[in-house]
Amino acid sequence: MVLFKVKVQRWRGAVWIDDPDAEVSAWLVAAGTREDGSGDDFYATLEAGGNAARARHNAKHDQALTTRTYNRHLLPTDADYDRYQLEAATRFALRLNSTIRDLARGSLRDGHEHAADFPGFRLGILIRADDGNETYAAIRITGSAPANLTAMILSRVPGCEADAWFPEYALPERDLLPAEQVWSNIMDPKAAAELFEEF
Repeated sequence: MVLFKVKVQRWRGAVWIDDPDAEVSAWLVAAGTREDGSGDDFYATLEAGGNAARARHNAKHDQALTTRTYNRHLLPTDADYDRYQLEAATRFALRLNSTIRDLARGSLRDGHEHAADFPGFRLGILIRADDGNETYAAIRITGSAPANLTAMILSRVPGCEADAWFPEYALPERDLLPAEQVWSNIMDPKAAAELFEEF
């Protein structure tokens, strides 16, 4: 198994390259500091661990390894892949929260649609806050977004009741394009004012 060396100042790491088409193609599987001549040196520790793993493997298997070391125990496990998926979902939710607020704030300022790209879809937000009238909010999703993602997006728009979204067949200034879905709601003016005042 081939591991690639990475270096940052005194830090050293071992990187394993997975299938290039995998969602995560490179994994940092070991790390430490370079202390040449010390028993705590990263390379010495990595080699000692590989030697011990080889001895354990050979003790349990009839066919002994011919390599000096064995590093398969460093590879990501199902728990690592599960952890990555959980962290990726958290990162996506945090990015979605931040992007929705940024787009809504931008649209409140100029009355035009603001949009951002996500993997597989584009999200647009249009908010119209005319004096003396209700604050109109429209969410546009273009591309392939599963129903649970649409519900997730709509529930994160500030000042809009999650169960009050209505599907639209046009935006205020244009018809819908292919692969677009649009939902509208009334935004609470207090929430709109608080959003507008955010930096």
